[in-house]
Amino acid sequence: MYSSVVRLQNTFGFFTTVAFVVAAIIAASDLLAPRTPSVGLLKTTNLQVVRGRPHYYSSKKEEYAIIKFSLDADLSSLFTWNTKQLFVYVTAEWPSVGGSGSGQNATNQAVIWDSIITSPSADHLANLGPIAMKKLKRSAAGKSIDPNRGKLSLKNQRPKYQISHPSGKVAEQEDVVLRLHYNVQPWVGILTWNQDADFWKWTTLRNNLSKKFKLPAIKKKVEKKAGASS
Repeated sequence: MYSSVVRLQNTFGFFTTVAFVVAAIIAASDLLAPRTPSVGLLKTTNLQVVRGRPHYYSSKKEEYAIIKFSLDADLSSLFTWNTKQLFVYVTAEWPSVGGSGSGQNATNQAVIWDSIITSPSADHLANLGPIAMKKLKRSAAGKSIDPNRGKLSLKNQRPKYQISHPSGKVAEQEDVVLRLHYNVQPWVGILTWNQDADFWKWTTLRNNLSKKFKLPAIKKKVEKKAGASS
Protein backbone atom coordinates (compact mmCIF):
# COMPACT_ATOMS: atom_id res chain seq x y z
CA MET A 1 0.00 0.00 0.00
CA TYR A 2 1.26 3.48 -0.88
CA SER A 3 2.30 5.72 1.97
CA SER A 4 1.22 9.36 2.28
CA VAL A 5 4.64 10.53 1.10
CA VAL A 6 4.50 8.40 -2.06
CA ARG A 7 0.98 9.63 -2.83
CA LEU A 8 2.13 13.22 -2.35
CA GLN A 9 5.06 12.65 -4.71
CA ASN A 10 2.80 11.12 -7.36
CA THR A 11 0.34 14.01 -7.07
CA PHE A 12 3.12 16.56 -7.35
CA GLY A 13 4.64 14.74 -10.34
CA PHE A 14 1.27 14.63 -12.11
CA PHE A 15 0.71 18.36 -11.40
CA THR A 16 4.12 19.38 -12.79
CA THR A 17 3.58 17.23 -15.90
CA VAL A 18 0.21 18.85 -16.59
CA ALA A 19 1.65 22.33 -15.95
CA PHE A 20 4.54 21.64 -18.34
CA VAL A 21 2.20 20.38 -21.10
CA VAL A 22 -0.12 23.39 -20.71
CA ALA A 23 2.87 25.76 -20.80
CA ALA A 24 4.19 24.06 -23.95
CA ILE A 25 0.78 24.42 -25.66
CA ILE A 26 0.62 28.11 -24.71
CA ALA A 27 4.14 28.71 -26.04
CA ALA A 28 3.38 26.83 -29.27
CA SER A 29 0.20 28.87 -29.81
CA ASP A 30 2.40 31.86 -30.70
CA LEU A 31 3.26 30.11 -33.97
CA LEU A 32 -0.38 30.33 -35.03
CA ALA A 33 -0.48 34.13 -34.79
CA PRO A 34 0.98 35.99 -37.81
CA ARG A 35 3.90 38.34 -37.15
CA THR A 36 4.24 40.98 -39.85
CA PRO A 37 6.27 43.87 -38.39
CA SER A 38 7.07 46.70 -40.77
CA VAL A 39 9.08 49.92 -40.85
CA GLY A 40 7.90 52.87 -42.90
CA LEU A 41 10.70 55.29 -42.04
CA LEU A 42 14.05 55.25 -40.27
CA LYS A 43 16.35 58.18 -40.93
CA THR A 44 18.69 60.57 -39.16
CA THR A 45 17.59 64.16 -38.59
CA ASN A 46 20.60 65.68 -36.83
CA LEU A 47 24.20 64.59 -36.29
CA GLN A 48 26.68 66.02 -33.83
CA VAL A 49 30.06 64.97 -32.43
CA VAL A 50 31.33 66.52 -29.21
CA ARG A 51 34.28 66.03 -26.91
CA GLY A 52 33.91 65.18 -23.24
CA ARG A 53 35.34 63.25 -20.30
CA PRO A 54 34.17 59.66 -19.66
CA HIS A 55 34.02 60.51 -15.95
CA TYR A 56 34.59 63.50 -13.70
CA TYR A 57 38.16 62.71 -12.67
CA SER A 58 39.41 61.78 -16.13
CA SER A 59 41.96 64.11 -17.71
CA LYS A 60 41.55 62.52 -21.14
CA LYS A 61 38.70 63.64 -23.40
CA GLU A 62 36.85 61.37 -25.81
CA GLU A 63 34.56 61.94 -28.77
CA TYR A 64 30.84 61.27 -28.42
CA ALA A 65 28.29 61.14 -31.24
CA ILE A 66 24.74 62.41 -30.71
CA ILE A 67 22.35 61.06 -33.35
CA LYS A 68 18.77 62.32 -33.59
CA PHE A 69 16.40 60.28 -35.75
CA SER A 70 12.82 59.83 -36.96
CA LEU A 71 11.06 56.48 -36.93
CA ASP A 72 7.71 55.16 -38.14
CA ALA A 73 7.14 51.47 -37.44
CA ASP A 74 4.22 49.11 -36.91
CA LEU A 75 5.11 46.29 -34.51
CA SER A 76 1.55 45.70 -33.28
CA SER A 77 1.40 42.23 -34.86
CA LEU A 78 4.05 41.09 -32.36
CA PHE A 79 1.50 41.37 -29.55
CA THR A 80 -0.57 38.25 -28.84
CA TRP A 81 -2.42 37.05 -25.78
CA ASN A 82 0.87 35.46 -24.63
CA THR A 83 2.99 38.61 -25.05
CA LYS A 84 4.18 40.15 -21.81
CA GLN A 85 6.17 43.04 -23.27
CA LEU A 86 8.14 44.13 -26.29
CA PHE A 87 11.67 45.50 -26.05
CA VAL A 88 12.51 47.83 -28.96
CA TYR A 89 15.88 49.46 -29.57
CA VAL A 90 17.82 51.32 -32.25
CA THR A 91 21.53 50.80 -32.82
CA ALA A 92 24.17 52.70 -34.74
CA GLU A 93 26.52 50.41 -36.67
CA TRP A 94 29.66 51.00 -38.68
CA PRO A 95 32.46 48.77 -40.03
CA SER A 96 35.53 48.26 -37.88
CA VAL A 97 38.97 49.33 -39.07
CA GLY A 98 40.82 46.51 -40.79
CA GLY A 99 37.80 44.88 -42.44
CA SER A 100 36.12 41.58 -41.80
CA GLY A 101 37.69 38.16 -41.56
CA SER A 102 40.59 39.34 -39.39
CA GLY A 103 39.36 37.73 -36.18
CA GLN A 104 38.03 41.02 -34.88
CA ASN A 105 34.42 42.20 -34.84
CA ALA A 106 33.51 43.18 -38.38
CA THR A 107 30.99 45.75 -37.18
CA ASN A 108 30.87 48.22 -34.32
CA GLN A 109 27.43 48.45 -32.74
CA ALA A 110 26.07 50.79 -30.07
CA VAL A 111 22.54 51.31 -28.75
CA ILE A 112 21.33 54.90 -29.02
CA TRP A 113 17.66 54.48 -28.00
CA ASP A 114 15.42 51.83 -26.45
CA SER A 115 11.93 51.40 -25.08
CA ILE A 116 9.79 48.75 -23.36
CA ILE A 117 6.18 48.43 -24.56
CA THR A 118 4.01 46.40 -22.20
CA SER A 119 0.86 44.53 -23.16
CA PRO A 120 -2.47 45.51 -21.48
CA SER A 121 -2.19 42.52 -19.12
CA ALA A 122 1.27 43.68 -17.98
CA ASP A 123 0.67 47.43 -17.66
CA HIS A 124 1.01 47.14 -13.90
CA LEU A 125 4.67 46.22 -14.46
CA ALA A 126 5.45 49.42 -16.36
CA ASN A 127 7.25 52.20 -14.53
CA LEU A 128 4.72 54.87 -15.47
CA GLY A 129 3.14 57.81 -13.75
CA PRO A 130 -0.56 57.85 -12.76
CA ILE A 131 -1.66 59.95 -15.76
CA ALA A 132 0.08 57.70 -18.32
CA MET A 133 -1.27 54.63 -16.53
CA LYS A 134 -4.86 55.92 -16.78
CA LYS A 135 -4.42 56.47 -20.52
CA LEU A 136 -3.09 52.94 -20.97
CA LYS A 137 -5.96 51.39 -19.02
CA ARG A 138 -8.51 53.48 -20.92
CA SER A 139 -7.06 52.50 -24.31
CA ALA A 140 -7.02 48.80 -23.39
CA ALA A 141 -10.49 48.67 -21.78
CA GLY A 142 -12.47 45.69 -23.07
CA LYS A 143 -9.68 44.53 -25.37
CA SER A 144 -7.36 41.56 -25.00
CA ILE A 145 -4.78 43.40 -27.12
CA ASP A 146 -4.77 47.13 -27.75
CA PRO A 147 -4.29 47.55 -31.54
CA ASN A 148 -2.27 50.72 -30.92
CA ARG A 149 0.42 48.88 -28.99
CA GLY A 150 3.64 48.70 -30.94
CA LYS A 151 2.92 51.54 -33.35
CA LEU A 152 5.87 53.93 -33.14
CA SER A 153 5.95 57.43 -34.57
CA LEU A 154 9.02 59.35 -33.44
CA LYS A 155 9.95 62.69 -34.94
CA ASN A 156 13.42 64.13 -34.43
CA GLN A 157 13.87 61.79 -31.45
CA ARG A 158 16.76 62.66 -29.15
CA PRO A 159 18.91 59.59 -28.36
CA LYS A 160 18.95 58.17 -24.84
CA TYR A 161 22.62 57.26 -25.14
CA GLN A 162 25.63 58.90 -26.76
CA ILE A 163 27.97 56.58 -28.62
CA SER A 164 31.72 56.40 -28.42
CA HIS A 165 34.53 54.02 -29.32
CA PRO A 166 37.38 52.42 -27.31
CA SER A 167 39.81 54.45 -29.42
CA GLY A 168 38.09 57.63 -28.23
CA LYS A 169 37.43 58.81 -31.80
CA VAL A 170 34.18 58.67 -33.78
CA ALA A 171 34.28 61.97 -35.72
CA GLU A 172 34.14 61.67 -39.52
CA GLN A 173 33.34 57.97 -39.30
CA GLU A 174 31.88 56.78 -42.61
CA ASP A 175 29.30 54.13 -43.58
CA VAL A 176 27.27 54.45 -40.38
CA VAL A 177 23.71 53.09 -40.41
CA LEU A 178 20.83 52.94 -37.93
CA ARG A 179 19.08 49.60 -37.38
CA LEU A 180 15.81 48.87 -35.57
CA HIS A 181 15.67 45.73 -33.40
CA TYR A 182 12.98 44.07 -31.30
CA ASN A 183 12.75 41.35 -28.66
CA VAL A 184 9.41 39.71 -27.86
CA GLN A 185 9.16 38.62 -24.22
CA PRO A 186 6.22 36.21 -23.67
CA TRP A 187 4.50 35.19 -20.45
CA VAL A 188 5.34 31.57 -21.26
CA GLY A 189 7.95 30.44 -23.78
CA ILE A 190 11.28 31.57 -25.17
CA LEU A 191 12.44 35.05 -26.07
CA THR A 192 12.34 35.76 -29.80
CA TRP A 193 14.57 38.33 -31.48
CA ASN A 194 14.80 39.75 -35.00
CA GLN A 195 14.37 37.05 -37.63
CA ASP A 196 16.92 36.54 -40.37
CA ALA A 197 14.40 34.79 -42.64
CA ASP A 198 10.65 34.28 -42.98
CA PHE A 199 9.24 31.37 -40.99
CA TRP A 200 5.69 30.21 -41.73
CA LYS A 201 3.42 33.08 -40.57
CA TRP A 202 6.33 35.11 -39.19
CA THR A 203 8.02 37.55 -41.55
CA THR A 204 11.29 39.41 -41.14
CA LEU A 205 11.44 43.07 -40.19
CA ARG A 206 12.10 44.73 -43.54
CA ASN A 207 13.34 48.29 -44.17
CA ASN A 208 14.76 48.43 -40.66
CA LEU A 209 18.02 49.96 -41.92
CA SER A 210 18.62 53.64 -42.57
CA LYS A 211 20.70 55.00 -45.40
CA LYS A 212 24.44 55.19 -44.81
CA PHE A 213 25.72 58.46 -43.41
CA LYS A 214 28.95 60.03 -42.20
CA LEU A 215 29.45 61.43 -38.72
CA PRO A 216 30.50 65.09 -38.82
CA ALA A 217 33.79 66.53 -37.70
CA ILE A 218 34.06 68.32 -34.38
CA LYS A 219 33.34 71.98 -34.73
CA LYS A 220 36.36 74.09 -33.87
CA LYS A 221 35.85 77.20 -31.84
CA VAL A 222 36.84 80.35 -33.67
CA GLU A 223 39.28 82.25 -31.53
CA LYS A 224 38.91 85.99 -31.49
CA LYS A 225 42.02 87.97 -32.19
CA ALA A 226 43.24 89.77 -29.12
CA GLY A 227 43.77 93.48 -29.31
CA ALA A 228 42.68 96.00 -31.86
CA SER A 229 44.71 97.19 -34.82
CA SER A 230 46.22 100.62 -34.35
